[in-house]
Amino acid sequence: MAAGSGSGEQWSSRWGFLLAAVGFAVGMGNIWRFPFVLGQNGGSAFLFIYLAFAFGIGLPLLITELTIGRRGRRSASGSLVAVADEVGASKRWGAVGSLGILCAFVILSYYTVISGWTIDYFIRAANGSLENIDAEKSSAMFAGLLNNPGRLLFWNTVVHGLIILVIRQGVQSGIERAVKILMPALFVTLIIMVIYGMVAGDMAATTKYLLEPDFSKVTFRTSLAAIGQAFFSIGIGMGSLIVFGAYLPKEYSIPRTASIVILLDTGVALMAGFAIFPLVFGFGLEPGSGAGLIFETLPLAFGQMPGGRIFGAIFFVLLISAALSSCIGLAEGVVNWVDEHWNIERKRGILLAVGAAWLLGILSILSLGDWSEFYPLAFIPAFAGMTIFDALDFLAANILLLVGGLMLSVFFGWLVPKALKLDEMAVDEGLFFTFWHIMVRFVIPPILFISLVFGISE
Repeated sequence: MAAGSGSGEQWSSRWGFLLAAVGFAVGMGNIWRFPFVLGQNGGSAFLFIYLAFAFGIGLPLLITELTIGRRGRRSASGSLVAVADEVGASKRWGAVGSLGILCAFVILSYYTVISGWTIDYFIRAANGSLENIDAEKSSAMFAGLLNNPGRLLFWNTVVHGLIILVIRQGVQSGIERAVKILMPALFVTLIIMVIYGMVAGDMAATTKYLLEPDFSKVTFRTSLAAIGQAFFSIGIGMGSLIVFGAYLPKEYSIPRTASIVILLDTGVALMAGFAIFPLVFGFGLEPGSGAGLIFETLPLAFGQMPGGRIFGAIFFVLLISAALSSCIGLAEGVVNWVDEHWNIERKRGILLAVGAAWLLGILSILSLGDWSEFYPLAFIPAFAGMTIFDALDFLAANILLLVGGLMLSVFFGWLVPKALKLDEMAVDEGLFFTFWHIMVRFVIPPILFISLVFGISE
């Protein structure tokens, strides 16, 4: 039920909120992209830069979104309108929230497609299809999946069905109940995979790859990569965290809970690195294969190792947990917006919002196979050579997220009085608040503007 609908529904506990927020933040990018980017950009040298941006940019913006949501108690755009009205600013600022929801909708449309891959590979691992597989067969298997629109559409439909099943139950009975299963499953499977990596893989090479600082690899581009990773990983600019804030009880400390979310999100990404790369190095695989690391390279390890059938299935359970929890958070933000703006009953709004994402996802599915050489936005330099799938990802990650974060920092940093910020955040005007205020007003906007321009012109 939409927060602005008068339901008054809230998270039942701080633990439930933390699991939901971490579940939304943790996704496929944490499992494979963060360890890969970390290793390719100087190991712990990149980690220090990432942590600086995660807490210097991600934390202030996460606090900002949760505070706006709790103050407004509506959808992303509705909360911005409510706060703007309270402080005498233009209600047009609500468009920033709608922009975030558009971003969440776009990401949901293709993220569910990727989530379907994880279910497909779980089935393959569990039924023994990965046993004794070689590089040629592994590549052919993944290519065959991408070129099978019927199979992709089936799994995409399954993922959307699971999303509908969860969010139609509401905040406590649906989202909280789901993440209380998905997040412990994610942490348990991560721990199992890390332990197995210590026994069967090369942990020494992994430690060197991930944590040995190599400052010669640190460049301006490295800093931009760290900003992008922090932004996308935490989930800033999608509107969903404003909605999560709308369900947040007044007595919960926003700065404290936001800090825990970022620590857990980063911790999962690091644990994923220590789960994946011992197997990569131990079995002589290529660590720099990007998305193929999961769907082409790791199956080779599972096919060779003792107990690979079991541990392969466990690993893809991990991916399913990460993918589904993120999809649920994205969908809730979109459904919340639809409920409020179209004034329709929630169950119908769920079908409309999730159904529209399913339809858009069909275009992404087709662009992976038959339409793989169709570049609809080739007339725009920034989108040259991009399929529909690539263009949607670039639009969301390189443009909409940054614009949303930039506008939020300007609105809340400059137009909202300090008294309101102190009251809703429930903090004193001390060192922490001063740091947060300076970052939101003076530091974050120019950094995001530069990142946006660089991302478009690159």
